[in-house]
Amino acid sequence: MTRLGMLTPSSNTRLEPATADLLHDVPEITAHFSRFRVTEITLSAAGLGQFDEAPILNAAALLADAKVDAIAWNGTSAAWLGFARDEALCARITETTGIPAATAVLGFREAFTRAGIRRVGLVTPYTGDVQAKIQANWAAAGFDCGAERHCGLSDNFSFAEVKEEEVAAMARAVAAEGAEAVAIVCTNMAGAAMAVDLEAELGIPVFDSIAVTLWASLRAAGTDPGRIAGRGGLFKL
Repeated sequence: MTRLGMLTPSSNTRLEPATADLLHDVPEITAHFSRFRVTEITLSAAGLGQFDEAPILNAAALLADAKVDAIAWNGTSAAWLGFARDEALCARITETTGIPAATAVLGFREAFTRAGIRRVGLVTPYTGDVQAKIQANWAAAGFDCGAERHCGLSDNFSFAEVKEEEVAAMARAVAAEGAEAVAIVCTNMAGAAMAVDLEAELGIPVFDSIAVTLWASLRAAGTDPGRIAGRGGLFKL
């Protein structure tokens, strides 16, 4: 049995059912969730302050009580705050709980590297200023996100209400601009269930944040992600 702990934004309604769906055929792997307050994605002091370490570590400590095999931050804040933010968070989680840690954003970086991806089609629900921060951070790490689409939203709850058809249209648009892979960056937006069909249609990998977090947490727990079959090329990396 592999137990995975997921740190979850309080206003997120997508990641828990999507993770359960991804794990439907592997009952020996279970996911367990602990929330902390996240309601807006902005570059304001209030928006950035939601990702201070203390509440995240408190939520991680609750997951540790369940004796999980890995703890993952199932959110994408380091996309605009910088990879170093999640590297430090993982170190602190492991230091305080003794449990290996992973995150969505570090998972994206690892998946891109393992797949040899350099031109990333960036799809998000975020505002333009947040999107620009992600593009700059990822470019500095060697990932060109010039092909991008975003919805201009900042209320975290609203991200889950973006229709699947709109997400798919954004994925098609960035693929048409020469992206080597599509990255759906937000753990509260539709994407995981569409990955297989979009990959078949577009001929390139489609990496959804919820699936990436699951993939990264399995690796952190020492469990082969390939046990998740038929859910896209990500789980074969």
